[in-house]
Amino acid sequence: MISNDPAEWTLTALSKALRRRAISPVEVTRVFLQRIEKYDRKLNCFITLLDQEALRAARKAEAEIRRGNYRSPLHGIPYAVKDLFFTQGIGTTCASKILKNYRPSFDGTVVRKLSEAGAILLGKLNMHEFAYGTTSTSLHFGPVHNPWDLERVAGGSSGGSAAALAASLVLLTLGTDTGGSIRIPSSLCGIAGLKPTFGRVSKYGVYPLCHSLDHPGPMAKSVMDLALAMNVLAGQDPQDSTTAAKPVPDYAASLSTDLKGVRLGVPQNYYFDRLDGEVRRTVQKAIEHLKTLGAKVKSIRIPFLEEAAATAFILLISESAATLEKYLMTRPQDIGKDVRSRLQLGMTVRAVQYLKAQRFRKKVQGHFADALETVDCLVTPQLPITAPKIGDTHVSIGNTREPVPSALTRFTRIYNLVGIPALSVPCGFSAEGLPIGLQIAGRPFAEGTVLKVGYAYEMTTPWKDRHPSLE
Repeated sequence: MISNDPAEWTLTALSKALRRRAISPVEVTRVFLQRIEKYDRKLNCFITLLDQEALRAARKAEAEIRRGNYRSPLHGIPYAVKDLFFTQGIGTTCASKILKNYRPSFDGTVVRKLSEAGAILLGKLNMHEFAYGTTSTSLHFGPVHNPWDLERVAGGSSGGSAAALAASLVLLTLGTDTGGSIRIPSSLCGIAGLKPTFGRVSKYGVYPLCHSLDHPGPMAKSVMDLALAMNVLAGQDPQDSTTAAKPVPDYAASLSTDLKGVRLGVPQNYYFDRLDGEVRRTVQKAIEHLKTLGAKVKSIRIPFLEEAAATAFILLISESAATLEKYLMTRPQDIGKDVRSRLQLGMTVRAVQYLKAQRFRKKVQGHFADALETVDCLVTPQLPITAPKIGDTHVSIGNTREPVPSALTRFTRIYNLVGIPALSVPCGFSAEGLPIGLQIAGRPFAEGTVLKVGYAYEMTTPWKDRHPSLE
């Protein structure tokens, strides 16, 4: 049964109701603003709330829809963005002290596209400082709390984006993913998040961290919602030379629960090493379920994955140091200790190391291309653990102790290195009631196939119907 509360709907369900005028954009916007007022004091998702601006946009959307000027399935849909997407005249802090007063003079491409589609911007979301961390425990704006357990991290760096969705404060958010920063919080908060292919979504007007690893992408309550968002977000942008001149398909049109003929590869090396027992069992059950939907599943091996992860780390620390060097040199005291230490480490990388890493990257991309000639998608655990507690520096996995950032990025950063699309969908819960995620990756620009697998799994399992209680 569909709830009477539109905050509990998916974007897809709300879109249909808005188009047939069963509910108005103004009503919807007020529902979400009231929910933010009630619950965000516990979660700390929003850095900037645009309540009056959102209501003005909602009134405009309502008038347009009434006149029959329906722009897209996102028309009248409230959304929010990680606070590194440029918004004209609106603070874009990157959750940093240094940029606390920065107000861009233009909208980033993806924000502009959403505005043109009729979506309604509710505000800017909390994150890890400069998008350089995995927990969203912001020194300057306070930590984001996980809606499933307020003592635990929401993940990072797009923590506010995931927590706001899980708590039904909004129906669509934007995040960025440099080493897992969409997929990590999506998994920890039990929502759907997509890192598109590098070059599929424009980075113009997104504050950078690493020019060759950054991927903007959508986060939502369901895979169909992600598909509708990608129909708007994807495409070549003349302002971003890294975007690809490839046509944008209708990502929603091909979604179904029939996976007959779809070939799924499960890497037996690396992705099942040092894995929490509950996560292992839950992911294995999810893979077995995919077989019942018609998918052909086979074990594969991809060489050099440990080395690939190390290579991604070298590129991350060196490129981020190049991006933020001016602040490290002039205002180090205003950068959080964890971010500052990573930047200082990046300054020690020699040019020869960086060039070797880029050469090895090509080799790894070749190995993934070979693997994806034999299968359509790769399926792995999204993370080796569930959400750590806020303030934890290490986690125990079996008999080993591992730093939290290392554990949270171990299964994610390689897909940034090779640039292929990767989706996180919930696949179960731990005994403590914490979400567990499944990672589905595919060939470059094959987001449609990745989304199809995720949609089939999501629609035939109960996890999408489970929500955290904030009372």
